[in-house]
Amino acid sequence: MAHRSASEHPDPLPGSFLPLPKDVFHILVSLADQDRHGYSVMQDVAERTAGTVRLSPSSLYSAIRRLLEQGLIAELSERPAQDDERRRYYRLTPLGRGVAQAEVRRMEQLLASARQVGLIPDGPR
Repeated sequence: MAHRSASEHPDPLPGSFLPLPKDVFHILVSLADQDRHGYSVMQDVAERTAGTVRLSPSSLYSAIRRLLEQGLIAELSERPAQDDERRRYYRLTPLGRGVAQAEVRRMEQLLASARQVGLIPDGPR
């Protein structure tokens, strides 16, 4: 499925962006609880995934460029006091939060189907 940009439709539906590429999902999750600059996103993703997902700078910044174009994240004009002025900070937009939530629901449905056919045991291990 082709991913839409915010300019293609005035009010894109979160489901129209699904399924999300793995890196994009991790970036949205990283921005869900606070504004971050790119390097902080890379560190957070590595920490949240216990090092199993490591974003390279090139993949991170190309994904950020697409997310900005799609309206899923926004670049902030303000930055924390005494911070490096070269850093760009990003924030999840309401559309971006809706897309991330839709992706989580999609994943939950996949897991429920896997449980239903016995691929995943019911309950905690």
